[in-house]
Amino acid sequence: MDEITLRPVKDGLKWANAGPDVIACWIADMDFRTAPEIIEALQRRAHGDLGYPAWASEPQAGPLAEAFAERMLAKYGWAAEPSWVRSFTDLNQALQVILHLTTTPRDGVAMQVPAYPPFLGTLDEMGRRLHTDLADLTGCRALVLVNPHNPTGRVFTRAELTALAEQAERHDLIVISDEVHADLVYEPGRHIPFAAILPDRTITLTSATKAFNLGGIRCALAHVGPSWVREALQAQPSFLYGGANVFGVEATVAAWRHADGWLRETMTVLDRNRRLIAERFPGYVPPEATYLAWLDLGRPGMAEVLEREAKILVSDGAAFGPGGESFVRLNFATSEAILTEVLNRMDRALATDLHT
Repeated sequence: MDEITLRPVKDGLKWANAGPDVIACWIADMDFRTAPEIIEALQRRAHGDLGYPAWASEPQAGPLAEAFAERMLAKYGWAAEPSWVRSFTDLNQALQVILHLTTTPRDGVAMQVPAYPPFLGTLDEMGRRLHTDLADLTGCRALVLVNPHNPTGRVFTRAELTALAEQAERHDLIVISDEVHADLVYEPGRHIPFAAILPDRTITLTSATKAFNLGGIRCALAHVGPSWVREALQAQPSFLYGGANVFGVEATVAAWRHADGWLRETMTVLDRNRRLIAERFPGYVPPEATYLAWLDLGRPGMAEVLEREAKILVSDGAAFGPGGESFVRLNFATSEAILTEVLNRMDRALATDLHT
């Protein structure tokens, strides 16, 4: 297969970090074109008013909050409150702000591992103590729930979420629920917003960036259930944390209101791809959500082996915390041709590695 076929016309971080003969399967960007409805919305805005938006003085960024609430009710049956929404540039910023306002250094923060590396980095940088046993939250001040889960692709059941809610009540915890992959759940799975179970303690973080391939658009939000956290946010200096920009809001609103047809087609491709991986790896269980395969290759350092021997750039499982050392995370949001070549290269590299 030639290089043009195997290298999409992309100049973002995902492919910029891959050498000329390396296939990029690491960071969570798709290789697909952006939904036309989103492009059209951005073009209209670019040819229209680029001054201060009418919602600039509203902390919840008007149309963003409204589109979010509409989507939560229509897709998940959760009646989110638009006035409880606050905009941020991305989920990492939102997480750090909420942790800053609700916890102090050395407080225990529970989070399932393996975990998204920037979340682990946040706890370390902020001096919060990582607690990995979700069965016993004694000594914690907050729970960071990632549902659907990154990197494993698990979708928590209602029973599991209810058990966590009971623990949060028992231990007086704030729950910060990252639900950015909610729109990427495969049938017959169903996403259940944690705030629908425990509204008064839950701060929901989300964005259109993962489901609609908008990682560079810089727009996220937090739906803040606890009234005292809303008050703490309101008491901060008005410009301290910034917020969403006009293009980010425009793209997000267009995604949530008009681009579900594109999402359905994309999910069909992703479903095919996750099954294609399962055919090549006996015993591997495809993810229930996301476009990320969490593959146990038997020993540490296999990301380096695959880059060197197979010319495939994947994420090293060691970066995801304890228990991830023998894993790699592979992004399969790409064409069938590229994924097939990736799997062929992996077959050859792993077969060679077994005999060295």
